[in-house]
Amino acid sequence: MTKIFDLSGKVAIVTGASRGIGEAIALALAGAGAKVVVSSRKQEAVDAVAAQICTAGGEATAIAAHTGDAAAVEALVAATVDAYGGVDIVVNNAATNPHFGPVLTAEESHWDKTFDVNVKGYLRLIKACVPSMQARGGGKIINMASIAGKTPQPGMGVYCVTKAGVIMLTEVLAAELAPLNVQVNAIAPGFVKTKFSAAIWADEQLNTATLAAIPQQRMAEPEEIAGIALYLASPASSFTTGATILVDGGQAIGSPLYNLK
Repeated sequence: MTKIFDLSGKVAIVTGASRGIGEAIALALAGAGAKVVVSSRKQEAVDAVAAQICTAGGEATAIAAHTGDAAAVEALVAATVDAYGGVDIVVNNAATNPHFGPVLTAEESHWDKTFDVNVKGYLRLIKACVPSMQARGGGKIINMASIAGKTPQPGMGVYCVTKAGVIMLTEVLAAELAPLNVQVNAIAPGFVKTKFSAAIWADEQLNTATLAAIPQQRMAEPEEIAGIALYLASPASSFTTGATILVDGGQAIGSPLYNLK
């Protein structure tokens, strides 16, 4: 019987993998048998995650790369192919959000940086990996979107626009790469308790307002996003492409009225 979540023999690159959601996904893929290239901007941070995987009996390599740097992305993929022979799975998780406040107060540099990492960075890595995937008979691409790409979030307008772009990029590439047996999907988390979201959960007023909009009345833990990534990286999702899967505790369909006591 085929193990539909088995990733034995597969090679995965996970960006933004030094902590939070990226780290949780890297651990989950390695636990399912994948050889994982753990990538983020700082070498020592990804070294720690790769060591954690290896200690648990998995196989991982740490390669620092900034997805806003085209040359660094090319080098990341080349090093992966040298180490493991190719690429089967890409998890685009690296992201930035340098501006918090009304959209009209954002500077051009904020827009440029956020698009360069959150959208163009995803495209750079995909473009560099598709030839290897094609040579290996197919692949899996997982883009980290956000509920912010579907519903405006106060103070996060620039980030919202880039995550909406990730969703459309996912759909366009899913259609274009389907003939190559490459499935392209996105995950749209709600609020996850990570360092990235600390500006919200560390502020009592913002945190209270945020939780009031979530039927489960809590933020997710990073590990609660990893299961969807494992599904999308595995043979279980062979007929799933172009999808954006919400993992938000019901936020998209909730109302603060449900939480009235």
